[in-house]
Amino acid sequence: MSKVAVVYWSGTGNTAMMAEAVADGAKAGGAEVSVLGPSEFSAADVASYDAIAFGCPAMGAEVLEESEFDPMFTEVEGALNGKKIGLFGSWGWGDGAWMTGWEGRCLADGAVLAADPVICQNTPDEDALTACRALGGALA
Repeated sequence: MSKVAVVYWSGTGNTAMMAEAVADGAKAGGAEVSVLGPSEFSAADVASYDAIAFGCPAMGAEVLEESEFDPMFTEVEGALNGKKIGLFGSWGWGDGAWMTGWEGRCLADGAVLAADPVICQNTPDEDALTACRALGGALA
């Protein structure tokens, strides 16, 4: 059984809804799933999981959340080489540039994206939740 971590930060609950859908998809794919906040995950934890989904909304000028999520993600980046990951998050303005930049950062770290990142504007609709479940399944 594969072990999947779903590590996310959510301010309004939209990314939390997405995280639950990713976790549901991974469980449906037969994985053992841990859903964690950024304070519960570090570089030391990366090796404990077969795959990791990272979720964060766009903040400010389309950047990752800066007080909790980005410091954690910056710390784990060095451990992502060869690791199967997935990315998801919601946004309320802009055009999704934060996800394009985040995806590029992960690829530069040597991470292996299991599926295309999932983004949605504001509250995830059923299409976005279906895509999140598929992302979880791809990680399982």
